[in-house]
Amino acid sequence: MASTSRSPRGHEPTRGPGCLGRFARTRKTRKRPRAACGNPALARANGYLKDWVADIGAHVQAGQLLAEIETPDLDQQLEQAKAQLVLSQANLHLAQVTDDRWKELLKTASVSEQAAAEKAAARETAAASVEADRANMRRLQELVAFQRVVAPFPGTVTLRSTDIGDLIVAGSGGKELFHMAQTDKLRVYVRVPEPSALGIAAGQTATLTTPESPGRIFTAKVTTTSEAISTVSRTLLTELEVDNSQNQILPYSYGELTLNQNNTDPPLTLPSNTVLFRAQGLQVGVVRQDDTVELRSVQVGRDFGQTVEILGGVTSADRVIVNPTDSLVSGIKVRIQPAPAEAAAK
Repeated sequence: MASTSRSPRGHEPTRGPGCLGRFARTRKTRKRPRAACGNPALARANGYLKDWVADIGAHVQAGQLLAEIETPDLDQQLEQAKAQLVLSQANLHLAQVTDDRWKELLKTASVSEQAAAEKAAARETAAASVEADRANMRRLQELVAFQRVVAPFPGTVTLRSTDIGDLIVAGSGGKELFHMAQTDKLRVYVRVPEPSALGIAAGQTATLTTPESPGRIFTAKVTTTSEAISTVSRTLLTELEVDNSQNQILPYSYGELTLNQNNTDPPLTLPSNTVLFRAQGLQVGVVRQDDTVELRSVQVGRDFGQTVEILGGVTSADRVIVNPTDSLVSGIKVRIQPAPAEAAAK
């Protein structure tokens, strides 16, 4: 790396330290960590709330009882279904006896084949009715089992929006009874700009800080990415996971995430005053091994103000002239001068 100055003997560049180098990029963004799993608890049976046993802040296990629902209408439907099944079974028994009797009569030609076939079909119809009524009874029994509202997964109850005596409506049309969150692991979603997308990979680490825990640093890990650039924001959606087994981070609170890019070959940077604007495009002056100048065309990426990103044209092993004159051309002989700090040391 060198800077040039005019002298009677020509260009006498001075060796400059660290003008061409690589940089590791980091991104900081404010995000809200989400619970690894968060779902509302809705009712599957109509009725009235009989009792609730879990309030907000309760840590529950999968299958643990949260509330009980009284379902008088559903109970009556189940009793009716049981009675209908008994009736169907009685009809099936009568159809079986009749079919067996008509089969014996058909052997002596006492009845027609058509009449015997009708009795056999009646027997099959009665058997199908029994199976249909039995399936309807099982369906109602499963609905009655939903009188017990249980936790779908281990986690924390973050909301209870029902009380004893409330009318419960089944399905998505009803109100949310509870809201649960699995907080032992939190997910953080960030959108990485397109130029930095290739530096993101699964397993990459990041640091997370929250206002609630000043001075504490939590480690996050990239679990997956969308593997596609958004056409709207030109960003890569990235998912990270944070261990929260000690419940030190509140879900959906704000935090600052610092993502270190996993790039084994980061781009090069040059001081802005090394770039020449020529008719051939952007160029820089490179000093060859024989101390002659070669003008090389470079491809410039992002502009960081005092430095610019170099995508191609030079390598980290090249000696680049700092602050070259407009008259600089290829083939000029130059002399490398020591940097001011090196000269003072001597």
